[in-house]
Amino acid sequence: MSAHDLLFELQTEELPPRTLLTLSTALAENLVKGLDGAAVAHGPARSFATPRRLAVLVLACAASARDRAVERRGPPVSNAFDASGAPTQAALAFARNCGVEVPQLERLVTEKGAWLVFRGIEPGAATSSVIGELINQSIAALPIARRMRWGARTAEFVRPVHGVVLLHGEAVVPVQVLGLESSRRTRGHRFHAPKPFALRSARSYEARLARAKVVADFGTRREAVRAGVAAAAAASGGSALIDGALLDEVTALVEWPVAIAGRFEPRFLALPREVVIATIQDHQRYFPIEGADGKLSGGFVTVSNIESRDPDKIRAGNERVVRPRLSDAAFFWDQDRKVPLEVRARELCSVTFQAKLGSYAQKAERVKSLALEIGGRIEAGPHVAPAALLAKADLLSAMVGEFPELQGIMGRYYAEAEGYPQAVAVAIEEHYRPRFAGDALPSTRTGQAVALADKIDTLVGIFAIGERPTGAKDPFGLRRAALGVLRILLECRIDVDLRALLESSAAAQPVHKDGLAPEVHDYIAERLRGLFLERGDGTTPEMVDAVLATRPASPLDAEARLRALEEFQRLPEAPVLTALNKRIANILRKAPADGEAVVETALFTEDAERRLHELLAAVRHGVTGAAAARRYGESLRGLIALAAPVAEFFERVMVMDENPARRANRLALLRDAQRLLGTAADLSRLPG
Repeated sequence: MSAHDLLFELQTEELPPRTLLTLSTALAENLVKGLDGAAVAHGPARSFATPRRLAVLVLACAASARDRAVERRGPPVSNAFDASGAPTQAALAFARNCGVEVPQLERLVTEKGAWLVFRGIEPGAATSSVIGELINQSIAALPIARRMRWGARTAEFVRPVHGVVLLHGEAVVPVQVLGLESSRRTRGHRFHAPKPFALRSARSYEARLARAKVVADFGTRREAVRAGVAAAAAASGGSALIDGALLDEVTALVEWPVAIAGRFEPRFLALPREVVIATIQDHQRYFPIEGADGKLSGGFVTVSNIESRDPDKIRAGNERVVRPRLSDAAFFWDQDRKVPLEVRARELCSVTFQAKLGSYAQKAERVKSLALEIGGRIEAGPHVAPAALLAKADLLSAMVGEFPELQGIMGRYYAEAEGYPQAVAVAIEEHYRPRFAGDALPSTRTGQAVALADKIDTLVGIFAIGERPTGAKDPFGLRRAALGVLRILLECRIDVDLRALLESSAAAQPVHKDGLAPEVHDYIAERLRGLFLERGDGTTPEMVDAVLATRPASPLDAEARLRALEEFQRLPEAPVLTALNKRIANILRKAPADGEAVVETALFTEDAERRLHELLAAVRHGVTGAAAARRYGESLRGLIALAAPVAEFFERVMVMDENPARRANRLALLRDAQRLLGTAADLSRLPG
């Protein structure tokens, strides 16, 4: 079977830079999935993405799909031939539909009878006949939040499409994509090579675009941007601060990257470092330069999309653009410090946090109360209350209004400028942490107390008004808040009763809802389950479920139980106890015992039930005492003594006795055994 490289390219207007890589990856994955589904053999696929194109190159793509064996069952043999053995109309029609004569049909004999059957080989469809539909399906499945139409066309895409290339080897495959006919004509760089040109073959795509001043491969272009920025910064006597997200965004904005260093006025270095970086990096998409001393040098690197004959003009233009931005930031810095944080905190009464939950000032009071409760338990010190009340004050500053990503950071600077204790200033910044996965955690007890209180208040409040996250929608960032709470508690080793904190927060909310705290606790527990499973240390879903079924008081308590359970499962007696516990759980599920019933020894008729009852009493103190002290390994090992008497009980005792009193007494005995066996973890949830 012949095979050639397959190239598909969409030529578009400028694509959204922050989703370019996602679109490119998804297009390649969708097309490969379509080819696999159509049984078209192929080699590896490469994706290409620039601001004005998406492309996929599939190596060694077969000219047709694989042939496949087909089997079609026809009429029963009893209906296929008459008394003389001649084929009936049913047999003739079936053979005709299969394109053969009746003698060429075979017979399929089963326990239910015999049928005529056709077995043959169905030739695979030509790739050219299916590729158009596969491409259109791949485009339709792209993760595009909002599609647009252009001109008089009915086709929809994230941006207008002006050309389609589809080559199989050197041949054009004629298809229609988004209302456009495919061809071999593409375009190079908008300024360096603006005229359309023809591609000779699919394999020549990347090299031919490179000659037209387009680096088509995203990864190759990203490395070119990184290397160019680093070299330009080094030539300026410093090193570039290269943020990964900015590197991806700049890569998505250029086809032919050229790095150019520039400078801004030294007076702006008096601004807080984060303000300068936010201005240069986030607003202008430049890379700041710092000197050997780790301080900003006053330089930056911009990445141009053109190889200019006069780079000084580009440099001067970028320097001219950044100056007013930094001047605005300097003005905000000066003006904001004229209004005390305490005044801004009072003004938060006019800023709504959520319509049903009140203003930010009301939220601050709730956070203060909860933070004081947390702070008292973790010895956070005397600065928790002022830090909580001032934590959101910088939201009303002009600087944060212009640079929302600096909330908290500017609050710290303003607090320091006003002479607040360092613990207060640091906590104002840290209470937002962690802002994202992998972000740093609050480093101080004051910051940890306020951060926990703020996140818990948001979780409980939003659940109170019925806005629990659904599917991919999480407008209030509750998943992030829950994970933040868990990371702080686990990684900062804070052992507090999370359920009690949730109850306190629920009581303080302006909206009350029955069962609110348990509902939020279950939501956080589900996130905890995910955290444990993501560790990749051999923890299984069943182990986590066994621990969470005991409703641990804190994430650290759950972690301690989990580690003890891991060790317990290595013991030879563990599978026996697990199996017995599962058996007990199954019996009690079908015939629940009275939760308050007391086991009566006078109703015992078998030595096995007496021995089990006596041993439960003998080991109970040690098992529960060790668990209360969180010596869960010792608690679980104490259960080993129950393995033999429980096994003997099941061997010699009929639980579901005809006598109602004896039956209820034995169920109560099993209930007591189940409770003790589930002290550290619900062993019935483990496999076995």
